Amino acid sequence: MFKKVLEYTGEYRKTTYSAMIVLFLAVAVNTLPFLFMYQLICPVLGCGEVDTIGIVWRVAVIAVCVTLYSILYVKGLSLSHESAFNTLKNLRISLQGKLEKMPLGVIQEKGTGTMKKMFVEDIEALELILAHAMPEGFANLAIPVIIIVVMFFVDWKLALLALLSLPFGMLAMSMMYKAGTSQMGEYYGAAQKMNNTIVEYINGMEVVKVFNRDGESYERYENDIKNYRDFTIAWYKVCWPWMAVYNSILPCIALFLLPVGSFFVIQGWSELPDLVLILCLSFSVGAPLLRALSFMPSLPTVNYKIQQLEALMANEPLKQTDAPFQGKDYSVRFENVRFAYEETEVLHGVSLDVKEGELIALVGESGSGKSTLAKLLVHFYDISSGSIKVGNQDICEMSVAALNNIISYVSQEQFLFNMSLMENIRLGKPDATDEEVMEAAKKAQCGEFLERLEKGIHTMAGDGGKQLSGGERQRISLARAILKNAPIVVLDEATAFMDPENEEKMNRAIAEIIADKTVIVIAHRLHSIVEADKICVMKNGELVAADSHEKLLNNCPEYKKLWQAAEGSAQWNVASSKEVTNYK
Repeated sequence: MFKKVLEYTGEYRKTTYSAMIVLFLAVAVNTLPFLFMYQLICPVLGCGEVDTIGIVWRVAVIAVCVTLYSILYVKGLSLSHESAFNTLKNLRISLQGKLEKMPLGVIQEKGTGTMKKMFVEDIEALELILAHAMPEGFANLAIPVIIIVVMFFVDWKLALLALLSLPFGMLAMSMMYKAGTSQMGEYYGAAQKMNNTIVEYINGMEVVKVFNRDGESYERYENDIKNYRDFTIAWYKVCWPWMAVYNSILPCIALFLLPVGSFFVIQGWSELPDLVLILCLSFSVGAPLLRALSFMPSLPTVNYKIQQLEALMANEPLKQTDAPFQGKDYSVRFENVRFAYEETEVLHGVSLDVKEGELIALVGESGSGKSTLAKLLVHFYDISSGSIKVGNQDICEMSVAALNNIISYVSQEQFLFNMSLMENIRLGKPDATDEEVMEAAKKAQCGEFLERLEKGIHTMAGDGGKQLSGGERQRISLARAILKNAPIVVLDEATAFMDPENEEKMNRAIAEIIADKTVIVIAHRLHSIVEADKICVMKNGELVAADSHEKLLNNCPEYKKLWQAAEGSAQWNVASSKEVTNYK
């Protein structure tokens, strides 16, 4: 465990070692007063002459030792914390680098709560090892070991008596360790579930309120929190008795030494000065030993968190190279593509050709695999088998950055950062001028709502873009895509927030994006894609037909069913209360 953590210290490993040395000296200095106390006690017991000057000198040295200990300990902890927090920084940067190489879909599946817990709480827990357990643990164990060796040279019988309480304390600690680790998996599972539920509850609060589902939503929220509480209490209840035992026995080194050692002195088996010396030395051992062992209960928890972090970082990175895009054109080809979420295959050998400059539409019922196919093109996941090529170059044979440069992906939900709308749009082309950003916003039909805002395009979007409506956020995302001007465009339900008043504006904005581009559109509104060059019908993860609108209506029962459903929904209206009554 310690070796794994040290791998991330980098240039601060020397600082960690320096902290260990300084703390070792601090603990060593802190044991010297007990030797001087022995020298002060000996004359009282008739083991030496009373020397007033010697007494004053020893008291002064004890004061100096205590002061020096404080200075050295503070310095050691300062060094250990400097190393610790820089290591945490290294670890977070390393984890972020690993995440960038992982499939985006895998990250999304883990949930915001889980990722937040790993980045903040789990990594922060390593501070215990780096700042305390390693430097303090080393110092507080090494010095007692040295002292115990000295005690055996003084009187091995009394030394054994001084150590007699250790096996009982270690037994209690091992029982606590075993009890704690047995329930750790369930405990952390409950913690991750609670974190995800809290994030979901807060993010979905608007929907909960609108549909009056407070009770049901809060019940789940409350149950997961109570579940975490119950696991925590149950876990501690198992550990507490053993914790109390070892905390009581371990520091009590004189438990056997004082009564039995006194008996040995009476019997003449040991000398009184030796007993006094070993008693003093044993008192110097107790505190640092207990301090070192106090980290033990936390180590299983920290070790578990390290394993979780390593498991996350051990995920297979996305298959890619550092090569740029070298395709001959901007055509797209899916060749016998298969893909599975964990063990469940959701795409079954899909093959599809999209010529450069062609507009195709993917349609099908929910769960048919059309959005998954689009996400595979932008390399959210690695496919199970088959290949996806752009310009006859496999997307796995180029970098994700190169792929992103040639594809604009506009999904149903676009995230806006809490910065100005101008900077949110500029994400599509970081080196764009203000004039280029304004022009993209104009083409995306953002002008009307930007004029209503006090600061216009310089208005802050708010957390997640909460200052804007869904349709307005969608148009900002379309402005990003217009500014990016990529030769391939994927629109995954990009008109989901389109309302009748803005339908014409949204269509004009989309027209700006797709002009002279290779376009793949995913839409439930079939009326919006009837002019597509090719409409591809998906069903249960398979491509069942691909043709023009008219030919599909005549030859594809699945598309005909979808079209009839679309026609029916287009005729829906809101009935008055009298009409509702008449329907009864």
